[in-house]
Amino acid sequence: MIRIGINNKTSRSRHVQRGVMNVTHLEHAIIALSFQCLLWPLVGRWVGGSLIVAVFLGREIAQHEYAGGGPNAVSYFYGLFHHWSLDSSLDVLSPAAVCAVFAMLVPGSPLWRKLRSVRGASISRRTNSPTDSQS
Repeated sequence: MIRIGINNKTSRSRHVQRGVMNVTHLEHAIIALSFQCLLWPLVGRWVGGSLIVAVFLGREIAQHEYAGGGPNAVSYFYGLFHHWSLDSSLDVLSPAAVCAVFAMLVPGSPLWRKLRSVRGASISRRTNSPTDSQS
């Protein structure tokens, strides 16, 4: 169940206490996957996924800086080391995991080629079996 309130931080923190995953993790994963597909023809599947994950990481770091008083009130690395919770970590890790899995499984990746060659070898073994050639 998702609660939408006026103060997003309050409603979000209450939701995180009840469970690990919430809808923002799924939304971030879908957005990351769609941008990875859009960037794929221009920069490749790995770079496209890395770029969008970097955007989500920068967004989370900026939110942590604002939680500490704003970017002018905190030190340079404040957002990188403070205010991280399981929810904010999953906001970055869920798109990273989805992009990595997608980049490994799409056609043209080394894993795809290996699976295809193994599948092709098993099909050729079945078609070249002695029982088929004798009939």
